[in-house]
Amino acid sequence: MKKILAILLTTAMVVSMAACGDNSGSNSGNNAGNNAGNNGGTTNENGGGADNTTSGGGSGDITIWVADNVVEFTQEQVNVFMAAHPEYAGYTVTIESVGEGDAAGNMVTDVLGGADIYAFAQDQLSRLVSANALMELTNDYASFVETSNDAGAVGAAKMGNAVYAFPITSDNGYFLYYDSSVVTDPTSLDAILADCEAAGKSFYFQITSGWYTPAFFFPLGCELTYETNEEGKFVSSNISYASDAGVSALKAIIEMKKSPAFVDGSSVGSATNAAAIVSGTWDAGAAKDLYGDNYACAKLPTFTVDGKTTQMGGFGGFKLIGVKPQTDVDKALVCLELAKWLSGEEVQLARYQAVGWGPSNLNAQQNEAVQSDEALSALAEQLAFTIPQGQYPDGYWQLTESLGGSIVAGDYDSYDDAQLLGVLQEFQTTCESYAQ
Repeated sequence: MKKILAILLTTAMVVSMAACGDNSGSNSGNNAGNNAGNNGGTTNENGGGADNTTSGGGSGDITIWVADNVVEFTQEQVNVFMAAHPEYAGYTVTIESVGEGDAAGNMVTDVLGGADIYAFAQDQLSRLVSANALMELTNDYASFVETSNDAGAVGAAKMGNAVYAFPITSDNGYFLYYDSSVVTDPTSLDAILADCEAAGKSFYFQITSGWYTPAFFFPLGCELTYETNEEGKFVSSNISYASDAGVSALKAIIEMKKSPAFVDGSSVGSATNAAAIVSGTWDAGAAKDLYGDNYACAKLPTFTVDGKTTQMGGFGGFKLIGVKPQTDVDKALVCLELAKWLSGEEVQLARYQAVGWGPSNLNAQQNEAVQSDEALSALAEQLAFTIPQGQYPDGYWQLTESLGGSIVAGDYDSYDDAQLLGVLQEFQTTCESYAQ
């Protein structure tokens, strides 16, 4: 097997030498990594207990980038992995503090000089793939990702049908916090607003934010996504807000705004007299303080417009861990197995217990401690109705804030469908201009 892999790797390296550009080594690395993934031995579900007869050998240095608050945790987990894999004793693993928000920029700037394994936010995936900074996961590795994690996290790790990373969290998105003594039916927006109105309480939803308003547009079939090149430049867009579906979404937002209970906002700590508020896990502590014994969480409610009831959707956020293409098949295998271990059930659960990161692993999500976390449970349910947030230009966020401000001000309260379509056409045209 090693001879076969060596021949394949040598062939790949010859092809690489004929290539040009800063990322010329990446294609050979992908071949090496895929050969390791397809032909090398695999371990148990979480990456421990290696079969020493099917993989091992080699030596070298492996660098891992993770956020500062999990450096120590990651080192502990790497130590566990290496202790279980004496056949990898020739490798020295170094953990460095590079946050998920910075890792992608560093990698696309210098792929060869970047980390071998690194964590990153899902909105950087396309940029990293374009820069050949991620090894495609195939066969057992791809299957591990697709069968072990929730649907949102799996989608975040893929481009088309190809899997490029191992999910490690599923904990960034928004859902409903509410006062259970006021809100009797958290599944319906109309019911929530009615309960809040009857109690003289407020319902908070931030219309002036491009993060929250897709909760109405996306589930009705509207699209608003961008593609970037390896430099992070926006080169194309796919936007369909200027449509009948978009008009329906905008009408639903306007009707919500008309409720006397409505308040534009999403910060629990800044909310006053709020019986319900749409926010994320970062606000769980403040929500517990606000509602006390009446603290409750749920997925987002349904909304009704033009006689059709639809479940709210929106954005989801995930952390992923990827492997840089390698030119050494032995090192590629070690990196893949190590990344798999760091993304597995055992480590995800331990990471939740250590720093509170919500697991993407389906089994870890069923753990009693995770299940008893009301905020994470609500988010996990909501993420089934979201799409992974991609990269968006600054102009998008500013434009949606302006659109939301006009809605809050009542500028469109008396508009008919044709006029609302005109508003959305102008919005869409401007959004499209950011990628020209």
